[in-house]
Amino acid sequence: FQLLSKPIFFRQNSERRSFKLPDIRKLSRDGTGSPSKISPPSTPSSPDDTTFSLGDPQNGKRKRKIPKLVLKINAIYEARRGKKRVKRLSQSTESNSGKVTDENSESDSDTEEKLKAHSQRLVHVKSRLKQTPRYQTLERDLIEYQERQLFEYFVVVSLHKKQAGAAYIPEVTQQFPLKLERSFKFMREAEDQLKAIPQFCFPDAKDWAPIHQFASETFSFVLTGEDGSRRFGYCRRLLPSGKGKRLPEVYCIVSRLGCFNLFSKILDEVEKRRGISPALVQPLMRSVMEAPFPALGRTITVKNFLPGSGTEVIELRRPLDSRLEHVDFESLFTSLSVRHLSRVFASLLLERRVIFVADKLSTLSKCCHATVALLYPFTWQHTYIPVLPPSMIDIVCSPTPFLIGLLSSSLPRLKELPVEEVLVVDLVNNRFLRQMEDEDSILPRKLQAALEHILEQRNELASDKEEGLVNGKQETSPLNEVVSEAFVRFFVEIVGHYSLFLTPTEREERTLQREAFRKSVSSKSLRRFLEVFMETQMFGGFIQERELRKQGVRGLFEVRAQEYLETLPSGEQSGVNRFLKGLGSKMKFLHKK
Repeated sequence: FQLLSKPIFFRQNSERRSFKLPDIRKLSRDGTGSPSKISPPSTPSSPDDTTFSLGDPQNGKRKRKIPKLVLKINAIYEARRGKKRVKRLSQSTESNSGKVTDENSESDSDTEEKLKAHSQRLVHVKSRLKQTPRYQTLERDLIEYQERQLFEYFVVVSLHKKQAGAAYIPEVTQQFPLKLERSFKFMREAEDQLKAIPQFCFPDAKDWAPIHQFASETFSFVLTGEDGSRRFGYCRRLLPSGKGKRLPEVYCIVSRLGCFNLFSKILDEVEKRRGISPALVQPLMRSVMEAPFPALGRTITVKNFLPGSGTEVIELRRPLDSRLEHVDFESLFTSLSVRHLSRVFASLLLERRVIFVADKLSTLSKCCHATVALLYPFTWQHTYIPVLPPSMIDIVCSPTPFLIGLLSSSLPRLKELPVEEVLVVDLVNNRFLRQMEDEDSILPRKLQAALEHILEQRNELASDKEEGLVNGKQETSPLNEVVSEAFVRFFVEIVGHYSLFLTPTEREERTLQREAFRKSVSSKSLRRFLEVFMETQMFGGFIQERELRKQGVRGLFEVRAQEYLETLPSGEQSGVNRFLKGLGSKMKFLHKK
């Protein structure tokens, strides 16, 4: 296997692709993307919610309920960080020298080692930008919007031997639909994917032998297209019904839709029909493919005949927010200490190369998915392979960023490869096999301390949350909610003020005033971190989406950022507003000249 001949979904295209986005690019004249226009998602009232008046009630700002859990998390960050967050900009940014008075810097002095490490990180991130493509988030959204089917194709993968005494090889034995009637580009990608899918379904093919019993297991993988788009493979590995020793087979659904629970329900129905007769599986998948595409939060029904039961009605619900439904943070904390997890998190924020190693498919799959979920509201835009088949291990020699999972059996081969600047994480023994040695000094110190403190207290906070539930019902587990809110608040502290620096241009678009945005932060260590983080594709995609969207982005992060901005002292916001007003006047003057 050579990198030059790798499958299409690992290829990197250096050309920046452009689509016409007339509806998205047109912005209203006010164009500032004020956070007050973003409405929070409706949540059921519960004893866990406290009504807070955010902002000045005399100005007509409505009251919003902030969950007690969020208030506890916010208090921990405020205790560690201090009160001053965004500085008055009217004085600090008018200086031609660009120097900023540090009103709330870290207590420790800047050493030459710190500054040197910071400079090295900045150079490293900037140089990597030249090697990787720029995936455009909005363009991918539009492509996915046009794909109005629940799934693209469904395959059955079985194990076979080419000759006696040889190892088992996975092969596609059934496929639906048989013909992929799409564009040439889709056909080419689909053919490449179909060749690789068996290896993802059975990365451990050589370890199998016929068995009498096997409890079915569900796992997933991700295929990355040459434009950065992702397809999810949802798999159910089971033992066919019969007598004597048999080999398992994998039923795999490939879809653009990231919705684990929905496809797990479809796979439940597949397994039930497979237990009666293999001939019943394809009619079910045809019914699912012909069903209408569900809108967010909506339920669709699929009718399918089942011998002995007549016509069955299967309900499939697409959740409003599927961000955490595929996530098991418990597995992540079982495998890694909080300190190790924060170092992995820091490495991914700087888009470094990270390899997870474990002895089970389920551990790799769960830990990779959970780690990527921690990055919300940012998106990992590079190679992402939760379980890498051994035959593709040369991919770890790629100079571009990746997050890859490897079975422990591949470790000897990994040690032989010329892999540089990589963090290798042993999930079995909670240790780093290789590291860059600076992972603990990447994040702003006070914010890292607050984050780690919350994560150490996660079970206590989750139990408090559980006790406050009405009828014990909620969409996500209490632990998932605690961890999610802790990381969301971390990002709010870092970039929650971005909307104050989205200013309208003469072309009625919005653009981020990058330097003003960074220098508005009081903490010196946070400004240094932002200088590096703002060079990543992760940050670029986040800002691009918000610069181009007409209606603004809605979601949990935007709600928490709005709450954060409305609690800023009036002096901090007025300084920002005066600066932006002056900046707008200067831009108009330059345009007239």
